Amino acid sequence: MEELARLSDIEQAAAGDGHPVWAAQGQGGDGLGPGVRAWCHGAALAVASPNPQQDRLAVKGGGADVAVLVRRILEEIGPSYRVLGEAALIDALVRQLPNLAPVHNFFWMEATSPSGAAAAGVRWLNAREEKETTSLFDRFFPDSYAQPGRAGMRRWAGAVGEVDSSVGAKPLAVAADAWSAAGCGFMGGVVTHPAARGRGLARLRRGRPRQPARPRRAHGAHR
Repeated sequence: MEELARLSDIEQAAAGDGHPVWAAQGQGGDGLGPGVRAWCHGAALAVASPNPQQDRLAVKGGGADVAVLVRRILEEIGPSYRVLGEAALIDALVRQLPNLAPVHNFFWMEATSPSGAAAAGVRWLNAREEKETTSLFDRFFPDSYAQPGRAGMRRWAGAVGEVDSSVGAKPLAVAADAWSAAGCGFMGGVVTHPAARGRGLARLRRGRPRQPARPRRAHGAHR
């Protein structure tokens, strides 16, 4: 097992997969984010990224090599880390490592070119509008990891308009630049007011990204 200390080494080992690069949380230069550690073993790569909401261990590679790597890493860094990877890989790890249990599936999409989505009416929100966005999450997306005021929220973009003429213009659809890192920007907290749905405010037209959607990924929790 070899520990990697440079973002460029992780990018090379990731071979075009943005998830480990994002987990590295690089903030400029060739260094990793605060507390981040990474290792490789054979064809396997693992990046441990501590986070106040959930410590994450992003994994990539062949099942046998990843199993060796995950077992040794969790013995060293402790059981607080949730293992993230391709669904098939996580399934293989759960079969090989009895101290892992599946949690749930989620989708990860990547694009390496501009989306081509029309930007008319969409802009970066000011501080007042960001604060007003809180009500969208309280009412329509309370389970979102990305919400105004939380750590890692860099800025919010959105479309502003009227739902009720008595209250004036408010954010109708928003998304956050959240937990972005060198080499991999991250968008989260996408929500649209129900009264404004159907207008395409949150639609993503992908053009020709490297992959239109990543295969389904799954979480594994260390017991």
